[in-house]
Amino acid sequence: MRKFFTIASLCALTLSACTKESAKGDEKGEGQVSINCEVVTVVDDTRANVSCTTPAAEDFALKIEGVGHTYTADYATIAEFNDGDNYLHNGAFKATVTAGDIAEEGYDKATFVGSAEFSVEARKNTEVQVKATIANALVKVEVTDNFKKYFEGGHTLKLTTAAGNEFDVTEQTAPLFIAPESFTVSGTAVKQPNQSGVEGTTVALPEYKNTEAKAQTLYTVKLDVENAGSAQLTITLNDTLVESIDIEQELNDNAK
Repeated sequence: MRKFFTIASLCALTLSACTKESAKGDEKGEGQVSINCEVVTVVDDTRANVSCTTPAAEDFALKIEGVGHTYTADYATIAEFNDGDNYLHNGAFKATVTAGDIAEEGYDKATFVGSAEFSVEARKNTEVQVKATIANALVKVEVTDNFKKYFEGGHTLKLTTAAGNEFDVTEQTAPLFIAPESFTVSGTAVKQPNQSGVEGTTVALPEYKNTEAKAQTLYTVKLDVENAGSAQLTITLNDTLVESIDIEQELNDNAK
């Protein structure tokens, strides 16, 4: 008889514990939430994927805020939230995920950001899907073979960001990840020697400035030389002409 009561008591405790666990959301008006993150490396312009270091989805930092009510919670990673006490009171919320630092500009310095609003209902499980996209503007500077042939003495190109960071893009092979604000491309080039053999002079190339650089967008700045009649230096942005000048008439010699 004593053994019977002991077994019965254990069963009762187990059932009680299960009931309390399943009723957690019911007692507090809470629902369980799980956050899922999709990392997207596609950029506008080409709609192609960009090659960059991509963090694991569960390693993104997470911030949850109330929508229409005061609530804020920060988590070092999505995994910390999903594996912890991931119950929220019924109501509307916004989840924001981030990885990287937009202030750190350079090659392979991608920053990802994404957010999604969701609603929580008591006693219900809510799965939240957040799409994280590249928060940087991407810039690549190119020169054509005609440009190199005309300025056979060589050239130097520099890209300056809104933050004042400078990068040598003379022979750029991969896009720069920068804050989505503005950027400037400047440089110098050495002209061909003239017919009498006098050494070519160094000229300042026209400065190109973009003041509306946007996130998740690749900007390809291309310098070319066309020889239709007189030599014309052209600058295109994503294959759209933005400037064309007569090299002989408008470029200043002896650039510093």
